Amino acid sequence: MTDAKTAPIGKREERRLERRRAILAVATRSFLENGYDGTTMSGISALLGGSKGTLWNHFSSKEDLFAAFLDESTAVFKEELLTVLEPSRDLRPALETFARRFIEKISLPQSIKLYRLIIGESGRSPEVGRMFYERALGAVEAMLVRFLEDRMKAGVLRTSDPLASARLILAQCVACGHRQMLFGDASIDPAVLAEEAVQIVDTFLRLYAAEEGLQGEGAT
Repeated sequence: MTDAKTAPIGKREERRLERRRAILAVATRSFLENGYDGTTMSGISALLGGSKGTLWNHFSSKEDLFAAFLDESTAVFKEELLTVLEPSRDLRPALETFARRFIEKISLPQSIKLYRLIIGESGRSPEVGRMFYERALGAVEAMLVRFLEDRMKAGVLRTSDPLASARLILAQCVACGHRQMLFGDASIDPAVLAEEAVQIVDTFLRLYAAEEGLQGEGAT
């Protein structure tokens, strides 16, 4: 008997998924180039061609489409972080890898465009900021919180508020990454980025290490 999890999808389902990917590709360009308010369901439908019903069959509203756009934009990165923040990994290497990859992610041109979109439009469209937090930054934050909380329970980190400690790491990463946005420098020197990640983790461990000797845990 064929396992349902591994059974190939039918042609009808394949066509549906292809259409959904096409819609998201057009929506991604529109959101990043025109902003949330400047993007309309009718405009996306016109770019796609065909009937408006096709678009509405996949997405019930612009908010629903924007949520799917955020999920699509962050899915691969969030999947990678599940491995980076694997509970069995040594603390320091895991945090350094997390910091480096997070800075890399938010420094990408598309990420910077998205950040500018959120900042520019969340004031007049609060749902934009809410969805961004829930599906992007908030999701990453939740993964880091679980990882740190696990280390606190194991006695590797001193007991504290895991959310506050996660936000300390994220704030430093964002400060590093958004220099690219502020100064218009799209280049990222891997060596500099790695050093910044080390410095972020050093600062964190000085504050949260359960014992002084832990600051060298996992270091090479």
